Amino acid sequence: MAAMPRAPRKPEPPVSRLTRLTLMVADFLVDATRRADGTLNRGVLSLLDPPVPAVSSPWRGVATRDVVVDRALRLRARLFVPAAAAEGSAARPLPVIVFFHGGGFAFFSAASLAFDVACRRIARGASAAVLSVDYRRSPEHRFPAPYDDGLAALQFLDDPKKHPVPLDVSRCFLAGDSAGGNVAHHVARRYAASPWLFANVRLAGLVAIQPFFGGEERTPSELRLDGAAPIVSIERADWMWRAFLPPGADRTHEAASFASPAAAAGLDSPAFPPVLVAIGGYDPLQDWQRRYGEMLKSMGKDVRVVEYPDAIHGFYTIPMFDDARDLIIRIAEFVAESGGGRSQ
Repeated sequence: MAAMPRAPRKPEPPVSRLTRLTLMVADFLVDATRRADGTLNRGVLSLLDPPVPAVSSPWRGVATRDVVVDRALRLRARLFVPAAAAEGSAARPLPVIVFFHGGGFAFFSAASLAFDVACRRIARGASAAVLSVDYRRSPEHRFPAPYDDGLAALQFLDDPKKHPVPLDVSRCFLAGDSAGGNVAHHVARRYAASPWLFANVRLAGLVAIQPFFGGEERTPSELRLDGAAPIVSIERADWMWRAFLPPGADRTHEAASFASPAAAAGLDSPAFPPVLVAIGGYDPLQDWQRRYGEMLKSMGKDVRVVEYPDAIHGFYTIPMFDDARDLIIRIAEFVAESGGGRSQ
């Protein structure tokens, strides 16, 4: 009897054993705290993901403080300021990057170690203040809670009297990774639909790092890398969408699918900013990310796509990766080139 042909071996990302072990711990954190009924064990998650405190004196070249963005929403954010500005020696107010962390809309926070470190590196590399928004998370707060929180952060910045340090909000950027990249896109879209609501904030750019989008189909990259790539799997992503989208909605909803007619609002506005999209070759979501960039280009938007063939999902949070260091440089260049302010 002829032997049955073996299934093709799944591609494995080129990472060290130590990195692979670290990523397995991250996978465990997510899987151990989410439940099949769509709820999340926040008590266990708080033990596995303890918050890192803000540090008012510069550490690794950046000082941090936690600020209240909206008391009614109980919304807070962590502000990262390069040391020179924190010491009062900056020649002029800093551009500001409003950052949204990843985690499938449900996990992590602005005080999670990985995102605290990443925002420090972005602030230092781009010579910009970074306002990392501790947005409300699902399943307790579903769509559109994080998008509303993103707009609240822009409204906070729009009032100079609330700025704890001098900020030039005419050079304001939105940035985020994974689900945070999704949030950054939708906040940019909502801002662009009604820019006249802001007296001072002008969006100069959008940095979408491996943004989390989806649809009802399974793309080739999802099928090829499912079970092989860390962090993202089809089963985890499906759970995250079910926990975030309105009850009964599927992945054709405007939050997940940029092909939805409702998701086009604001994209035709000249106030929608230039976009930098980062894509990893070992990220199962890469096909959606390429389609995202192609969609924006088809609408005449200024889009730059940078691809890292060996990068896994969330690679930029691992400082020892060469690709992570390169992306910080790309972000700094994007901020410098796009930060002249935009007229509405």
